[in-house]
Amino acid sequence: MHEIFVRPGEDLQTAIDGCEPGGVIRLEPGVWRQKLTIRTPGLRLVGSGADRSVLIWDDYAKKPDAEGREYNTFRTWTAAVCADDISMADLAIVNDALNPAEKGQEVALSVYGDGFSMERCLLRSTQDTLFLGPLPKDLIERYDGFLPDELRQDRPLCQRFTDCRIEGSVDFIFGCGEALFEDCEIVSVFDGRDHGYVAAPAHALEQREGFTFRRCAFLRGEGVADSSVFLARPWRDYGLARFEDCRCEAHIKPEGFNPWRDSGRDRTARFFETPAVQGRVSWCNRE
Repeated sequence: MHEIFVRPGEDLQTAIDGCEPGGVIRLEPGVWRQKLTIRTPGLRLVGSGADRSVLIWDDYAKKPDAEGREYNTFRTWTAAVCADDISMADLAIVNDALNPAEKGQEVALSVYGDGFSMERCLLRSTQDTLFLGPLPKDLIERYDGFLPDELRQDRPLCQRFTDCRIEGSVDFIFGCGEALFEDCEIVSVFDGRDHGYVAAPAHALEQREGFTFRRCAFLRGEGVADSSVFLARPWRDYGLARFEDCRCEAHIKPEGFNPWRDSGRDRTARFFETPAVQGRVSWCNRE
């Protein structure tokens, strides 16, 4: 098996590009401040611990690019996975742009590959921390000529997160991927605003698996008020999310779910919570 050891100060993108398919990159303790794209299939990226090996960048949606255009949500990642069967363990991926109320969305990790897995990792940002591809079909069309084709694939993608910690404020787990979160800590952080949303699924009607949170703990950071955060709201019609045997702290609103302003998506959203919780919206657990 091809292995590359990367030390702080060495260029991580060069190591990723130079690794053979199916190879392993091992990160020593340290911080890598650079924007990363992974295109090597089967690559495994292993850190020395989520508190010791940190990948960090600070792009944000309203930042102008070299042509004067705003970056847009989908170009703000710290790390983007654009190949299949990528796995990561024992590292942190952070977007530290902060202040999303003025700067807009700030993605830490974007996943556009199938068969992605992550364990014992930390993802940290504010609004839109984790994007799980593919894009909704309308955005695939809208961003033709703006986003590269590798980000506009229209195919089913599956992802898995185990024993991870994911921190954010608004819609910080979002997209159309069929993703399983097991035994994770999902932490709402305070970004200066008085409300928050955890998940924003956008699955198409034909998708039977959406976001599944199993035995996860929904926690709050300092400054997050009681009853100020929704578990989910549908980013598109038919968004699908399941919450199984999860634990919620007092920041989660009693009604649990939001219809996305006056969109009417409460009529199509597929949100399920077991065991059922008293006081949730009437359209939760509706078949």
